[in-house]
Amino acid sequence: MIESYLSHLECAECGHSVDADNRANLCPECNSSLLARYDLNRLRKSLQPSDWMNRPAGLWRYAELLPVREPANRLTIGEGGTSLYEIPTYADQIGLQNLWIKDEGLNPTGTFKARGAAVGVARALELGEKTLAMPTAGNAGSAWAAYCARAGIELHVVMPDDTPVVNMREVSACGAKLHLVDGLISDAGSIVGAACSEFGWYEVSTLKEPYRVEGKKTMGLEIAEQFDWQLPDVILYPTGGGVGMIGLWKAFDELEQLGWINTHRPKLIAVQAEGCAPVVSSMELGAEGCEAIVDASTVSSGLRVPKPFADRLLLRIIRSTEGSAIAVSDEETIEMTKLVASVEGVFVAPEAGAMFAALPKLMSARQIYPDDKVVLLSTGNALKYTDLFKTSKLSILEKDGRIRID
Repeated sequence: MIESYLSHLECAECGHSVDADNRANLCPECNSSLLARYDLNRLRKSLQPSDWMNRPAGLWRYAELLPVREPANRLTIGEGGTSLYEIPTYADQIGLQNLWIKDEGLNPTGTFKARGAAVGVARALELGEKTLAMPTAGNAGSAWAAYCARAGIELHVVMPDDTPVVNMREVSACGAKLHLVDGLISDAGSIVGAACSEFGWYEVSTLKEPYRVEGKKTMGLEIAEQFDWQLPDVILYPTGGGVGMIGLWKAFDELEQLGWINTHRPKLIAVQAEGCAPVVSSMELGAEGCEAIVDASTVSSGLRVPKPFADRLLLRIIRSTEGSAIAVSDEETIEMTKLVASVEGVFVAPEAGAMFAALPKLMSARQIYPDDKVVLLSTGNALKYTDLFKTSKLSILEKDGRIRID
């Protein structure tokens, strides 16, 4: 049996320690996010990189650094182990020598949200939770619905009523209870919080429980392994709630403590939409936290988060890597998504398309240099957003051989 080395939970702000084997949401002392901590001193004596590399691909190959103790509770429908491949044509067009994409659209339900759901639901199952509830901008709801179906756990999902309809259908198809709200994910979050207080459900909102970030952390573990334990120079991450970026930072920190990587850290760059860029604004102002964006709007539903819950932690992480934050317009996002699909054959979700739009700007600002090794963390594929990429005219071949233009 591969043992989890989970030891306790720790507040990201005040450092307060919490028992990991009871229900936990936020720090009881300061109401901030809790992070899972592991006995790395003990693990260092028993684990080597080759141990992971000799196991089957997938998220649970990293079980020692994941919080689920019993192997029987480690739910899987094929998440993790996603491809990392080069983007040479587009890189050459913008003068970048080394550009890779980590393709999270290959996960179950089509996005990286499957990683957080796999670990979050598995841990809830292990702790004996019967009913979960969460707000979502779309894709997280789909992923958690799928894994809750796998676990036999009831799930209530609250999402904005203008979320892409494919997410609504996916949530319902997987048996979760879907509730729509006329508002943003922050409004959905308020409803979830009130319902959990009233009915005793376990709230699994972003960074209001400790285990979603552990699933996202495995992206960082995979990147380190795929680069043979020599991390890239820059990682771009499309930032809504920021869980994935926190997960990357946490993965690299734990690997350094294990002695598997050196102190070099990739520059972490948050990419947001101009209509919802709280992290960009805070970085420009030098603020310690984010102000909520009023009337947040963007075609990239995963980026429409008016204020990340763990904003202070997220900003500290970006600054600790000498990173930055940048916003791009929806028009630039859609244009670059189409361009990259046409020259590379890679059809990414608009959240990821925003990174391609940001790259030339970051190079012009000398935040990325031509010889940097750059990774784009593509959080999903575009098949859930096909309405954004309609063609104006279609050429149709009739049965008699004539061509009709619609």
